[in-house]
Amino acid sequence: MLGQMMSQPLLISSMVAHAGKFHSDRDIISVETDGSVTKTNWQNVEKRARLLASALGKLGLKAGDRAATIAWNNHRHLEIYFGVSGAEYICHTINPRLIPEQIAYIINHAEDQILFIDKTFLPIAVGLKDHLKTVKNIVLMGARDEEALTALPNILFYEDLIADGDDSYEWPSFDENAASSLCYTSGTTGHPKGVLYSHRSTMLHSFCVVAPDSLSLSAIDNVLPVVPMFHVNAWGLPYAAAMTGAQLTLPGPGLDGVSLKNLINNYGVTLAAGVPTLWQGLLIALRETGEKLKTLDRTIIGGAACPLSLIIAFEDDYNVNIIHAWGMTETSPLGSVNRPLTKHLNQTDTETDQMAVKQGRPPFGIDLRICDDEGQVLPNDTKAQGELQVRGLWVVEGYFKAETETLNADGWFPTGDVANLDNDGFMQITDRAKDVIKSGGEWISSIDLENLAIGHEDILDAAVIGAKHEKWGERPLLLAVKAEGSELTEDELLAIYPNKVAKWWIPDRVIFVTELPHGGTGKLLKNKLRDAYENVLLD
Repeated sequence: MLGQMMSQPLLISSMVAHAGKFHSDRDIISVETDGSVTKTNWQNVEKRARLLASALGKLGLKAGDRAATIAWNNHRHLEIYFGVSGAEYICHTINPRLIPEQIAYIINHAEDQILFIDKTFLPIAVGLKDHLKTVKNIVLMGARDEEALTALPNILFYEDLIADGDDSYEWPSFDENAASSLCYTSGTTGHPKGVLYSHRSTMLHSFCVVAPDSLSLSAIDNVLPVVPMFHVNAWGLPYAAAMTGAQLTLPGPGLDGVSLKNLINNYGVTLAAGVPTLWQGLLIALRETGEKLKTLDRTIIGGAACPLSLIIAFEDDYNVNIIHAWGMTETSPLGSVNRPLTKHLNQTDTETDQMAVKQGRPPFGIDLRICDDEGQVLPNDTKAQGELQVRGLWVVEGYFKAETETLNADGWFPTGDVANLDNDGFMQITDRAKDVIKSGGEWISSIDLENLAIGHEDILDAAVIGAKHEKWGERPLLLAVKAEGSELTEDELLAIYPNKVAKWWIPDRVIFVTELPHGGTGKLLKNKLRDAYENVLLD
């Protein structure tokens, strides 16, 4: 025999086992739903994750079964991440900001067997319990709670559940291509679509996240994932922190500027990650109090384009490096990170600013290209703009239980974003799919809003575009054509949306127009609408 290397499957459980063994006393700071703070460590997280895995087996879960969560960023959610996936079940995180009908659809489509909830979301569980077709158990993430027991007589309690687990439980070994977690994206028209990650893809993504040219995590970092754990697995940071033994500071429900400032300064956070809106709130809190950021070294901003003014403010006033990144649910999510090359180290301030607003370059494992409407690949010359397409080691191949093809004919995933690329692969988003709006890092479907408006008896035609907004990046603006003789008002038209879409989806404003521009095929020409109306919310 020539001899080769050991072969071990790439499994998520190996990361938390490593953290528990070699970084056992590294703190995990967890803000609970009531505002109190719990301090634990990687050793306890790993132990409790194994207890949970054992207990779920006793409840009857089988390999491949889905376990859902509706929860904030806290230590129990972290234990569920590893306990569920490590036992060969699938951790399905759900965005609580969706309307109940969408949440019910997602749970039923995923065929979730068990649902974990933070107490904040008890009303959601109570309202949905009779509409969930496959959920056998609902678990409150805490100790026994009489109020919850009254609201849901059959509810289980997390602390009781893991107390029934087996201390001697060992992580099983299985195929690294087995599914590990499931996230649904609302960045589409129609029903949300599921993206199913594997242990292999998650491990490879984690190796990428910790790399120096990426987010550069190490054992001496203290990571604050402000991005929710229900949003693309908190950008993979819980896994990357376990892989390196970094400290985690989990913020719970308090994501306002003052709360974030206090967490960063009280617990020595070195790396934080979230959408631009959250950092604008932090900046306001810092300016109001006059405080500095004692330990924060860098902040990862994704989910929406970051204004240059925000980048400059943090770097000049607080000595915090803002790192632009891009990704999506379908890319696990890391698709590009704005890290400099040697040629960029001696740039002028103007050149540095021009680079800072780009979403960065693809790390190893990801390839990007742009294509025109006919599918022809365009040059990487910063001038050409086309649809951004991606392929790689942690990119979706097909949506969960999908009946149609997800990739194009030559195996690339079409993102729906419009971008340009330079010769080094640095990418800048210049537009995005015309039927989707991105507000505060969250997607809003313009098609859904338009269909509801057109359903009104006094509306002949409607279009929704993303108008620029100082705080949220974009907000929906509804342009509508009224029937002849109608005296319909703006407030009356907006009254159709409550209870049909999430509150934050409701358009900020309605503008009544005499007609909307249509192309030769009848398609709305939203580029013309943007040219005319994209700044109205700023004015």
